[in-house]
Amino acid sequence: MKGISSSVTNALPTQAKMDCVDNTGAKIVQLMNVLRKGGVARRYPSAGVGDLIRVTVRRGTPEMRRQIFTAVIVRQRRPFRRVDGTWVSFEDNACVITNEKGELRGSDIKGPISREAAERWPRIAATAKQIV
Repeated sequence: MKGISSSVTNALPTQAKMDCVDNTGAKIVQLMNVLRKGGVARRYPSAGVGDLIRVTVRRGTPEMRRQIFTAVIVRQRRPFRRVDGTWVSFEDNACVITNEKGELRGSDIKGPISREAAERWPRIAATAKQIV
């Protein structure tokens, strides 16, 4: 996991629901915890683009529902600022299901992904069709 070259706003708090944009069978997932990120006492963890998170599947195939997976956030609605001064935001909040090392469980990603997530997770960048 590499560092991100921008200051991504943590837009997704614990219990946030988002779309799963790979072909694993999950449709809607709920954020449970943010992994590999230091926190502050008595503050609920929140995540942004490129963060590794723990999710539970709320809507999807019967085999996937009510199971816990790790995932990486690839899009967020809230605008965040890049180093060159541009502000980036997407239409939805989305993630892809991965393993602990950041390798995809599925074989396809629907829609664009952010450049920050692609730089941090090379296996996601290799599968993505469009990087914004």
